[in-house]
Amino acid sequence: MLQRCLPLVLFAGLVQAAEVPEPASEKAVDYAIVVTGRELLVGAYADGHTQFLTKTLRGLGLHCSYSMTVDDGFADISEAIRGAFAKVPLVIVTGGLGPTENDVTRQALSECTGVPLHEHEDILRDMERRIGVPRDQLRANLRRQSQVPTRGTYLKNASGSAAGLVFDVGDKVVVALPGPPRELQPMVRDTLVPYLSRRFGTRLPGCSLTIRFVGLGQSQIDQTMKEHAPLSADVLVSSQFDGGRVDFTFSLPTDNAKNRARLEDLKQKTTACLGDFIYACDETTTLEQHVLTLLEQRQATLAIAEAGSGGTLAAALDGVEGAERLLLGAYVARTNERLRNLLRVPDDQWPVAAAPVEKTRLLAAELAAATSAPWAIVVGDAERDERGASYVEVVFRHPDGRMENQRFGVRSGDAGRSHLTTQLLDQLRRRLR
Repeated sequence: MLQRCLPLVLFAGLVQAAEVPEPASEKAVDYAIVVTGRELLVGAYADGHTQFLTKTLRGLGLHCSYSMTVDDGFADISEAIRGAFAKVPLVIVTGGLGPTENDVTRQALSECTGVPLHEHEDILRDMERRIGVPRDQLRANLRRQSQVPTRGTYLKNASGSAAGLVFDVGDKVVVALPGPPRELQPMVRDTLVPYLSRRFGTRLPGCSLTIRFVGLGQSQIDQTMKEHAPLSADVLVSSQFDGGRVDFTFSLPTDNAKNRARLEDLKQKTTACLGDFIYACDETTTLEQHVLTLLEQRQATLAIAEAGSGGTLAAALDGVEGAERLLLGAYVARTNERLRNLLRVPDDQWPVAAAPVEKTRLLAAELAAATSAPWAIVVGDAERDERGASYVEVVFRHPDGRMENQRFGVRSGDAGRSHLTTQLLDQLRRRLR
């Protein structure tokens, strides 16, 4: 899945940034983003919140003046809030609402705004129900998450324990959102957007189209679209990429029948020239989900055995709803030799001196027999070619017993394994269509 949030990129080849007009009608409301977290400043993770927030809120008529990332200490957060408050009417802070000692965002915002905190009965009651203990037995650090501003409101969290906070200070507002993307993003879409529409008189979001590509780079997508599906200047284009997958989102500021028809026409033109590389035309369907959907449509199942990929393919599919029905088995070992032990291939049937691809084919046959899965994938040992480059032999076994082998280059590190996983999923996608 594209589980990480990634940087926004505007492609001049598709639309010049200077040519993108602000949404029509009201003057845009300026806001600032303050992203908290030491892990971002040391490079452990990339900031994806800014990209998501700016992309989501622009269609409301909200203009991001700037975004900053600060340490998650009380003094750093306070300084950032005071500086932003002096410049814009709306400040959005992410992170630091959890139960640990370094989650100090709510206290910092209370001090900066002068708005006291109090326990909210509804949040406290929900916490009692969710954790299964009465409030007088709740640990203090957990109970602290029921504190909300006395002036303002809170935003319900359908995916976690930390509610969003809204500090309303006259003509200015500070919003605090939880840090995990799986909590922040639905909260923004479901509760923050309606609140901002009411509070600042912003319009509801415009219409957009997200097309998800795999197996083709951004520059090639850009060039092909310029030739076959040129865009008008009012279409805002953004993209995000990771591990061989590319998402392009095309947005128009007003949601009406004419603009929806324009985006539908764009989808048809893009599919006509790049359809072989498109696996979804929405922002929610992941490559993993798409592959499992194709299996389900065929009423088929899959088994996987991995050596050179370290179990990343099975892990990627296992996290998707429905995997328990469609993924019949997953074997992971460091070498082909250990895989054959897991699959109980007898010594007299194991060709010790055979080429890696022959061993991988034998493992694929044994895997299919052991699991009764019509589709099987085996990722063999990591080998080196005559130039010293690392690769793996992969065998795709079809329901009719036919086997196709393919060689994939292997890069080091997590990014390399993520790219390999994407390649494997893409090749399975192509065979399942």
